[in-house]
Amino acid sequence: MVSILTVHFPLMKSLFPPIEPFNHFFLKRGKHAVYVEQCGNPSGVPVIFLHGGPCSGCKPDHRRFFDPAHYHIILFDQRGSGRSLPFGELEDNTLPHLIADMEAIRTTLNIENWILFGGSWGATLALAYATQKTHRVRAMILRGSFLARQRDMQWFSSKQGVASIYPESWQAFTASIPGEQRTDNHLADLIAVLWGKDELAIRRVAKAWQSWGGQVALGLQYQENDEHPCENTIKQVRMELHYAKNAYFLRENQLLDACHQLTHLPITLIHGRADFMCPIESAWSLHQALPQAKYVVLPTAGHIAQGDDMIDALIEATEDFKRM
Repeated sequence: MVSILTVHFPLMKSLFPPIEPFNHFFLKRGKHAVYVEQCGNPSGVPVIFLHGGPCSGCKPDHRRFFDPAHYHIILFDQRGSGRSLPFGELEDNTLPHLIADMEAIRTTLNIENWILFGGSWGATLALAYATQKTHRVRAMILRGSFLARQRDMQWFSSKQGVASIYPESWQAFTASIPGEQRTDNHLADLIAVLWGKDELAIRRVAKAWQSWGGQVALGLQYQENDEHPCENTIKQVRMELHYAKNAYFLRENQLLDACHQLTHLPITLIHGRADFMCPIESAWSLHQALPQAKYVVLPTAGHIAQGDDMIDALIEATEDFKRM
């Protein structure tokens, strides 16, 4: 008689059903009006979603990583991003301003402390906030972490980094910079064009920068967009470069150096090994500085919060924290 072993594989977790906010408002912050929305259970465990970018903005699916019966889900569009006004405004738009906005949201909603959920630049903001407002943080879930070090920008914006993986796309990006303005420092070249007066050159490099970022972030899923960049696209690119040229308003290695303040917190680090936007070394370095953190490596996942493996891991993390 032959015995048959049946192996049961656990079902992959999927996004929770679509949900609408039970409240949304604009928080006036100087010349900025920051868009905030609340979903789920008003009496539940507060969790704040921190979007990437800078200047990306929240999307309806971002509400769906959390059990709405358990969590009080807070989303906000960072200054100059998404639905916040004025879109693309760079004045008074720095990392300290974003941290202050988070505190203003927390106090406005009468929240004692909350879980931080952020990916890419959102993970940067989460770490920066947590190291300054540690007693206001219950736990953190960080995806595709970006540490905003010089090496991280060199990886993305020099030919010694990810350009070696996408050489054709890199050549197309650098070719968009007018020849007379092209040096070995392509990030500085890009900034010079974007803040210059040649409108055609501005549109050309803005489109090329977005195409380059899309290729690196999406990999095989990337599809070239032939549309000419609109004014909001240019504003978005300028905001990204505004943060980059100011080293994201962080000292070199500031986030890793401050991690000793967070070693008591429950933290989950999730990173795709095929993340070419923010290489997995960032998550590994964070794990070395945060030995208590749960370190989750997804062998085939990339940078974005899409794909079955990534969604499963993120929701597994939010479900784990329900048992805190």
